[in-house]
Amino acid sequence: MTDVPGQDTPPAIDTTKPHSARVWNYFLGGKDHYDVDRAMGEQAKQVFPGIIDIARADRAFLGRAVRYLAGEAGMRQFLDIGTGLPTMDNTHEVAQRVAPDSRVVYVDNDPLVLVHARALLVGTPEGKTDYLQADLRDPDVILKKAAETLDFSQPVAIMLLGILHFVPDLDHVHGIVMRLLDAVPSGSHLALTHATSDLVDAAAAQANEQAQSEWNRRAADTITSRTREEILRFFDGLELVEPGLVSMSRWRVEATPFGEPADVAGYCGVGRKP
Repeated sequence: MTDVPGQDTPPAIDTTKPHSARVWNYFLGGKDHYDVDRAMGEQAKQVFPGIIDIARADRAFLGRAVRYLAGEAGMRQFLDIGTGLPTMDNTHEVAQRVAPDSRVVYVDNDPLVLVHARALLVGTPEGKTDYLQADLRDPDVILKKAAETLDFSQPVAIMLLGILHFVPDLDHVHGIVMRLLDAVPSGSHLALTHATSDLVDAAAAQANEQAQSEWNRRAADTITSRTREEILRFFDGLELVEPGLVSMSRWRVEATPFGEPADVAGYCGVGRKP
């Protein structure tokens, strides 16, 4: 077990049900998963092969969004909720390459993420990284603990990538996001990704819904896809950064000789608190 200062002993890791962080790690080619996660991942790929493109697009968006936030937007503080298991180019690595004095707090509720948290705590000497074992559904707990590392009188970039769709009630999760945004000052930003069945053709949307249905039958945390209009609610009171709410594959994508990327079944966006 990795010791993380200030953390209580985490609950035992449940290897009888697939967990989103471990399945996502499997999709991205990682090694931190169990048989139940691999089986769920393989079944999802068979039903909806596009899930791999979604996982990769989500990860690529993280890099582009953090580079924008630490660079053009001048963010020096990041609150990354729903961290997932460490892979390449984690939030602190991207941010501190741009701005070495960046401070990053990671938050996740999967005990296995805590086991690997030491990999998330190795940053630049000028900056700081920390990890909290907490749940998105407890925003007040997150804010209180994060305040030990972050200064909430200064702008904070809140990262909510691939996590909001695990809270099924829209009003509930909207209230959580508003609580987090209420705690940060003008100039702060929100970056998010969210599952949807928009953006893709009818056959892909049906396959996506079938894969989600099977996930919801077997996993502890169910997924609720939302429409563009529903996801836009999370940016209430914010100024959307161009190009707005778009497919995860299309947000400020770097030019390639292969033309525009195809849409994937997931929205992303960045908003600024005025």
